[in-house]
Amino acid sequence: MWYNNILETIGNTPMVKLNTITKSIPATFLAKIETTNPGNSIKDRMALKMIEDAEKSGKLKPGGTIIEGTSGNTGMGLAIAAVIKGYKCIFTSTDKQSKEKFDALRAFGAEVIVCPTNVDPEDPRSYYSVSSRLEREVPNSWKPNQYDNLANSQAHYESTAPEIWEQTEGRITHLVAGVGTGGTISGIAKYLKEKNPDIKIIGIDTYGSVFKKYKETGVFDKDEVYPYITEGIGEDFLPKNVDFSLIDHFEKVTDKDAALMTREVALKEGIFAGNSTGSAVAGVLQLKDMFKEGDVVVIIFPDHGSRYMAKMYNEDWLRERGFLKDEKLTARDIIKKKEKQEIITIDCERSILEAVNTIKSLNISQIPVTQKGMVIGKITESDILDALLENPSLKSSPIKNIATAPFPFVDLNTSIDKISAMIHKDNIAVLVEDQGNIEIITQYDIINAISG
Repeated sequence: MWYNNILETIGNTPMVKLNTITKSIPATFLAKIETTNPGNSIKDRMALKMIEDAEKSGKLKPGGTIIEGTSGNTGMGLAIAAVIKGYKCIFTSTDKQSKEKFDALRAFGAEVIVCPTNVDPEDPRSYYSVSSRLEREVPNSWKPNQYDNLANSQAHYESTAPEIWEQTEGRITHLVAGVGTGGTISGIAKYLKEKNPDIKIIGIDTYGSVFKKYKETGVFDKDEVYPYITEGIGEDFLPKNVDFSLIDHFEKVTDKDAALMTREVALKEGIFAGNSTGSAVAGVLQLKDMFKEGDVVVIIFPDHGSRYMAKMYNEDWLRERGFLKDEKLTARDIIKKKEKQEIITIDCERSILEAVNTIKSLNISQIPVTQKGMVIGKITESDILDALLENPSLKSSPIKNIATAPFPFVDLNTSIDKISAMIHKDNIAVLVEDQGNIEIITQYDIINAISG
């Protein structure tokens, strides 16, 4: 058997039991893996449905241009369908989205316009406003408007939800899904509640989004809105596809918890999923007391981890945002592993001969030079040798005449990688101030710390 084109492979995605992350909770947790869709996300379903509905209604005509504001996944679904059906695509998105998403859209021939994140939806610079303007300006164009186009939620009512019902043999008790446009959760919820009104629908929201407060109070609070990092969920307005009457509870998850859990899913379950999956799983763990023995909880895993390689799967990106504690050794660790010894310094007015005698008696190769107790330079064996070979009479001269630039200072949190890079033939040590005391770190100390 074969398919006539790639669009026929959309849907019928697998369901996989989670075995490690949720093992402390006495319920069965099943992941609906939407990464097996051709565009590696759940958005393929609704993208095709919106296009087919627009074709039937005459809104999308042959050779037309699809224009949409998208964070990437909907754009991918639209772009794949456009390739097969012969349409052009222009997408607007926000500068918080990962570069990989934009590169993927361009790979399918789409034009991508990146707009600022931190502006109101009504602002002419927002990706909503820019896409609307382009629809007015570009001839023979059509804007799907995934937020308010109810074909979005209908796609999940017709395909995703029946699959979930059949795969769980009707035993599902809870559905957990991130809420962005609202199409996924609302379409699935409508179908499931028709089958069994007792099924609980849990929407995952993020801090900086309006959904949770609006659900609980009926108040649209602009003060709830602020920029956030999490991709694919949350909004600063109310899309028509979000049917609040079908969602029983909203759970907010922090950017940090979402990012770190995204990685945990790969590490502990072997599932390479995206950022909103991390949000959903973190939300489940926050709600662990809600679930009991016999419950069957389905979690939507909307997209693939490859879209987040420069973000959630990049340790430097995580460290820059304070999400990941650096496990590498620091100057503090190196000092702790050193044998306790008082650092030897020498005043800049002392003679070079005194410096020679100090170096000989203590069997050391370098000494920090001080002036009134402050480190102002250094003197090394090679500095002394070079000076005396050139002019032996310098023995009685003050050290300050041949002292060179001091060893660089680092703070206690400086990583071992950075310290090691600073130590080389022209700079054989670094200095650290620890509770008012000066400590010296050499290459030997680094080796000792690593091997210890």
